Amino acid sequence: MLGQIVSVRRVCLKNVERYKTYNYLVPEFTIAGLNPHFVDYNEAWKLQRSIHSEVAARVRPDTVILLEHSSVFTAGKRTEDSERPTDGTPVVDVDRGGKITWHGPGQLVGYPIMVLPDPIDVVGYVRWLEQVLIDSIAEFGLVTERVAGRSGVWAKTETGLEKVAAIGIRVSEHTTMHGFALNCNNSLDPYDTIVACGIRDAKTTTLTKLLGKTVTPAMAAEVIQKKLTTIGKVAA
Repeated sequence: MLGQIVSVRRVCLKNVERYKTYNYLVPEFTIAGLNPHFVDYNEAWKLQRSIHSEVAARVRPDTVILLEHSSVFTAGKRTEDSERPTDGTPVVDVDRGGKITWHGPGQLVGYPIMVLPDPIDVVGYVRWLEQVLIDSIAEFGLVTERVAGRSGVWAKTETGLEKVAAIGIRVSEHTTMHGFALNCNNSLDPYDTIVACGIRDAKTTTLTKLLGKTVTPAMAAEVIQKKLTTIGKVAA
C-alpha cells in the first residue's frame, strides 16, 4: 500500500470552500495497475467490493484505488438503449449513478472508498471530488471548471465546453464506491460510438490535447495522491 496515515482536517462536504474538523485519516492508496499493466474491469470490481466491505466495517482506512483499465464500456443505472454503442460492442452494466462511459488505456480511473460523515451529503461529496480534480489539473497549468446541472470537470475550448473528467458514484453503508475517470492521453475514438454520460451536445477531450503536451495517468496519479493527502489540511 502507498500513502501514509496521519491525523488531519477533513473536508466539510456541505461546502468545498469550508472545512470542518473530523478525526480523519489520510487515505491509503492502492495502485492497482498503470501502463502497461492495465486492469480488467471485472477484476477491479472484485477488488473494489473487497476493499469497500473492509472500509465500511471500519477495519481498514479510507482507500483510494488508482488504475488504468483495459478498454471497456460501463453503463450506469440511468443509461438508455439509444446511448449504448452503435456497433454492438459489449457493455458492463454497473450499479453506480450516471450513464454510459468508456474506460481504457491513457485514462486514469480513481475509486475513492471513503466513509462519509453524517448527515450523508452525496451531492456535496461529488462537488468535493470535482474540486480535487480541478485543483489537481491546475497543477499542470490548465484551468477547468464545473458546469451547472452536469457532473464532472470541464474545460473551455474554442468550440465550447469539453468534458475532461467524468464522475459516477454510489454510497452504500455510509461508504463511497466507484469514482472518477480523468482523460489523460487516451484515444477519443471510443466516444464516437456512444453518447458519453448521456450528453449529446458536448465533446469529450483529454489533458494532453488541451495542453499540447503529454500527460500520462501515472503523472496525474502522482498529483492526485498529493492533493488528497493535503486538501484536508486547509483550515477553516
